[in-house]
Amino acid sequence: MDRALAALASRQHGVVSRAQLIELGFSRQAILRRLKTDRLRRLHAGVYAVGHWALTPASRDLAAVFACGPRALLSHRAAGRRLGLLRSAGQIEVTAPRGCKARPGITVHRTRVLGPEDRITVDAIPLTSVARTLVDLADVLSDRHLAAAVNEAEVRRVFDLAELDAMLARLPGRRGRSRLERVLAAYTEPLGYSISEAEGLLLRLCEEHALPKPQRIALAGYELDFYWPDARLAIEVDGGPFHRTRRAFHEDRRRDRRLAALGIQVARVPWLDLTDGAAQLVLELNAIRQQRLG
Repeated sequence: MDRALAALASRQHGVVSRAQLIELGFSRQAILRRLKTDRLRRLHAGVYAVGHWALTPASRDLAAVFACGPRALLSHRAAGRRLGLLRSAGQIEVTAPRGCKARPGITVHRTRVLGPEDRITVDAIPLTSVARTLVDLADVLSDRHLAAAVNEAEVRRVFDLAELDAMLARLPGRRGRSRLERVLAAYTEPLGYSISEAEGLLLRLCEEHALPKPQRIALAGYELDFYWPDARLAIEVDGGPFHRTRRAFHEDRRRDRRLAALGIQVARVPWLDLTDGAAQLVLELNAIRQQRLG
């Protein structure tokens, strides 16, 4: 049994639960004997370190999850840290079903909604999925820090907008919902938007702010979204449907280099800036035009 215990502890950052000890065949008396001789050391009620105090952050995280029951998951800032979405977390946070008691040193979030789709395992530690973690973080982070976490999820290629939408639908009434929706607005374009819609928005902005009307032309083998020939300035509208694949990313930059070789500067405009950031966009485009015109 001791050999089996050592093997189990080595897979779990040196931490085991009472239920696991019983499953391995340890009696109540056998557990007490090992506690008296420091072969087991109590971390929480029913949770033990196996023969040492050299606990790592992973040890503490897993011990906290074990302490809150078999359905508990590391969550919120602690899950964000474990997933690499946050640089640090000052506390251990666990989400558990209603009825879970408070535990010293652990922030317990109780919920009625905790299913298989909320659970993943990272480095042998059960924690909330990326989508559930971001929804939870929206309750406890500022807009700026939440946006940084969402951006890090995209950098790590674990960001899935459809999964986030589905998670929000499963968790109505969350207090951070509006905050998360504001952050996610930067990742959402109208379904099936067309270049003609972008053209209409940009032309309206130019008319309202007395900017010359840009042209739609083909140049150097490329069809440019918008072009001011007097300033040799091209404007390209970047939207998710057309510009977020790996191939499109490289093709866009290849085109920018070829146009630069012809003395043409490309200003890339996210779709969202045509609507939510219109005033600032006009100021910036006008400044670029003036610089190009000398």
